[in-house]
Amino acid sequence: MTRDLNGHEVPTGRVRRLLGRLGGGGAADAELTATDPDLIVVAQSFDDSAASSAVLEDSQWRSAEQAVVRHILAVPEGRVGEAVATAAQDGYEQVDVSGVAEVAQGPGVSGTSAAGVGEHTLLGLARPQLVDALHCSQERSRMAGLGARHDGTVLGWQVLQRPPH
Repeated sequence: MTRDLNGHEVPTGRVRRLLGRLGGGGAADAELTATDPDLIVVAQSFDDSAASSAVLEDSQWRSAEQAVVRHILAVPEGRVGEAVATAAQDGYEQVDVSGVAEVAQGPGVSGTSAAGVGEHTLLGLARPQLVDALHCSQERSRMAGLGARHDGTVLGWQVLQRPPH
């Protein structure tokens, strides 16, 4: 199932489903999930002042294809569950961010997942969706509010897609 710019599921038409079955489908046609192991980072920023449009323009992001948007936050250990529950209302799920820990880690942040130790822990929240600069900016703002409400901060964001075929 594909996702729209707000991460909501868009039903696939019957004809497209039938053609997909007849053609055998494949990895490129398979539903994209936030934990898809084939995903690669095609755009990212850990700079609050960088415009989403500029980051996407200078990246390998393919605008017509589904993507996963992943936000990396630093929140106090005791607030992780609340933050995940709040984000889940908008279709986000918690994902492992151990691969981005070195890039995202800032002062007072330790650990690479919600099981980290120290003042704050890294938390990855992701969901599949179509991406454009406007909606990317809106989601960045939404995550900044989420982080602030849970005594944390957003460290950065990434757009992931499957490798081009």
